[in-house]
Amino acid sequence: MPAKRPRYLPDLLCDSHVHTRFCGHATGEMEKYVQAAISHGLRKIVFLEHMEEGILTQAKTWLSEEDFDRYFVEGRRLAEQYGSQIEIGLGVECGYNEGHGEALLTRLGKRQWDRIGISCHFIKLPGVPEHLNMFSKQAENIDLARRFGPERILDRYLALLHQAIRQLPGTFVCHLDAALRRVPGITLTAGHYRMIDELLRTVKEKGMALELNTSGLDMRGEPFPTRRILSMALACDIPMVLGSDAHKPADVARHFADIAGFIPSPLESCP
Repeated sequence: MPAKRPRYLPDLLCDSHVHTRFCGHATGEMEKYVQAAISHGLRKIVFLEHMEEGILTQAKTWLSEEDFDRYFVEGRRLAEQYGSQIEIGLGVECGYNEGHGEALLTRLGKRQWDRIGISCHFIKLPGVPEHLNMFSKQAENIDLARRFGPERILDRYLALLHQAIRQLPGTFVCHLDAALRRVPGITLTAGHYRMIDELLRTVKEKGMALELNTSGLDMRGEPFPTRRILSMALACDIPMVLGSDAHKPADVARHFADIAGFIPSPLESCP
């Protein structure tokens, strides 16, 4: 009988965060992602596509309801075709926008999701007509973040993410500390860590998990979130899920073989 996996370790055979071409900034057919997951020996893959509401921006990076219809049709077809080889989940990465929580709840309630990831990608800044994409690598977004001040933006980001966790029926929190990840020299302050501690307590109260997002290894040499935040989560006994944040089939399960070395043991998280 195989040894039971410790509660604090994520399932290394499940990629819980995979995108598709439907979001407009990922490439490759859904079937190619499934085939990649099978080639890596995964037991499960969860597609997690973007839902946003009320965002003002020229570049649309999320799915319409019609897109989600097509997403479900293709996902169910693949689940039937490949069901003997791998489990396929159809989930959503629900991006929070203050003042639009009820609209998001209505949309979430229309479908049966395997998993609901909670995130916040966009923020409205005073005097700026469009929302700032805090995850963008475009120079204009990075310049705007610098102009308004990364510390202030991260204050607002964490507050909004905490609101989202309180209001939305999430399964897990996505890439917690990845906002402004493209801004050079970004650091979290003591105040940010206090906000994260409060946020994690709400995650625990709601029975949610925290995502260990391996895309961070390509961007900064460690996953999202950092080891320090992972230790804080372990201290709250919050389970983890593993996600590659794949935007092309080659990204599926990226760095999964190396991730154990970035996960602190429960002893390290003790105060």
